[in-house]
Amino acid sequence: MQDIESRIGACLDAIEREEDVVILLAVESGSRAWGFPSVDSDYDVRFVYARRPTWYLSIDHEHRRDVIERPIDDLLDVSGWDIRKALRLFRKSNPPLLEWLQCPIRYRETSSFAERLRALLPEFYSPQASFHHYLHMARGNFREYLQGERVWRKKYLYVLRPLLAMSWIERGRGPVPIEFRRLVEETVSSPDVRQAIEDLLEAKRAGGELDYGPVVPALSRFIESEMMRLAGELPDRTVGLPAVEKLDVLFRAVLREVWGQTPGPDPET
Repeated sequence: MQDIESRIGACLDAIEREEDVVILLAVESGSRAWGFPSVDSDYDVRFVYARRPTWYLSIDHEHRRDVIERPIDDLLDVSGWDIRKALRLFRKSNPPLLEWLQCPIRYRETSSFAERLRALLPEFYSPQASFHHYLHMARGNFREYLQGERVWRKKYLYVLRPLLAMSWIERGRGPVPIEFRRLVEETVSSPDVRQAIEDLLEAKRAGGELDYGPVVPALSRFIESEMMRLAGELPDRTVGLPAVEKLDVLFRAVLREVWGQTPGPDPET
């Protein structure tokens, strides 16, 4: 693990040098963060970065890219969002970003950026937006991978995770945790379903990516039943976005913290 952490650290250092940015938060995403990697899973590194304050003052700023991506190789998949993009998505309660903030596998955390966002979670978290995100993900993966008598078995996990996230939200438990096992423990009561999930996890951890095979009846029945039930619980999306002022203050404060200057008036305290 030390070798891969060193390689990830070197990649992040290179991005900071080549792009002239400061990486504020870098975490693991995907199957390793969720807790069900296979032996040949790659590392999905996601990060949030800040450019120099003058970069945000350009008249063509809206046409500039707000993501940084590195070519994917056999081990690393590395990409990140500009701080302004991240804050706009945080205001909309973007579930992937909320998962990054809670991820226990952190490769870098610079400045107070992530901690400030975590403190604002109770105010900006929207169960409606999160529920719709996970419903769309569950439906899409279900239609794409779990139809017919033979299915791509690892995709059971990629349908179950958003489905259990919806159940978590339905129970009013707040932002969805990134760890899959925690979702299972808190939302699945059926011993048969739990055992079927555990069997899949063990198979995935023990070998390579799960291939095509016959359906798992306990999981297929559970997924179809929960998809139908939770679709009936679809919450209203007509909820206004929180005020942007606190995120403006955070944006300016973080730029001052990492660069020593801000693109506007001094941040409020």
